[in-house]
Amino acid sequence: MKLLVRHQTTYRYAAAAGRVAMRLKLMPIDTASQKVLEWRVSVNGEPVETFRPNSFGEMEAVWIRHDRLDDASIVAEGLAETVDTSGVLGNVSCGVPPAFFLRETSLTRASEAIRAMALSLPDADGPLARLHALSAAVSDAVAYRSGVTSSATTAAEAFALGAGVCQDHAQIFIAAARILGIPARYVTGYLLAEGGVALHETHAWVEALVPDLGWVGFDPSNRVCVTERYLRLASGLDANAAAPIRGSVTAAGEMWIDADVRIAQAEEGVEERQLQRQQQQSLQTAIPQG
Repeated sequence: MKLLVRHQTTYRYAAAAGRVAMRLKLMPIDTASQKVLEWRVSVNGEPVETFRPNSFGEMEAVWIRHDRLDDASIVAEGLAETVDTSGVLGNVSCGVPPAFFLRETSLTRASEAIRAMALSLPDADGPLARLHALSAAVSDAVAYRSGVTSSATTAAEAFALGAGVCQDHAQIFIAAARILGIPARYVTGYLLAEGGVALHETHAWVEALVPDLGWVGFDPSNRVCVTERYLRLASGLDANAAAPIRGSVTAAGEMWIDADVRIAQAEEGVEERQLQRQQQQSLQTAIPQG
């Protein structure tokens, strides 16, 4: 499957920013399940050409602006070809040992309730079956409900609430997997939803390390392993570490953020892809520039 993506994030400042620094994890890499055919990242129309491999073997860049800035519009767009590997990413090259992904963070610290859920899972059929059972258990315990949690919500808080979104499902899964001694990491990327449902946002899932298979992607929110409808961007210990954009700004007053993702299955041929891209861009919500 070929996926065409356009991801735009715009920051607007009530008072002009004097300095803006952003870490960008918006450049996907080739894996067993995806091949990047075309990709471009720009800030205010200027290409970002400073992407370098990080310790995870993924690409990231730092963008800094020191003079007056009223707004910043970051656009990542491109075309990738994906295949269904039943979620298996394999033993990908990584500059940190697997044990690094057993490290607890403030967002993924397990509560006693999460610990009890993890330890109650059957283990007779091996680690892969146990991880499938964990994914189902997280989905059963935490209903998908938008607007009830935030980016600061911890795994323990979402589990106690019994509701949340994909970020919460992923972080609860990670907390429980680490209790079981299974390295697990948070993944951000894009999902082409079934039935033409437009998400207009990035998606989150989990990769866990399975003996003899390597890293395997699980999406508790949709009760599946990752398929060809997923396009992987970046990973980390939790949602903060894997965020596509993180940064700091020196400015007085309020700041507004507007983000939008458009993803579609691309047709074969250059002409069809160009037409789709034009149609996709025309659907973008108009964002006034300062």
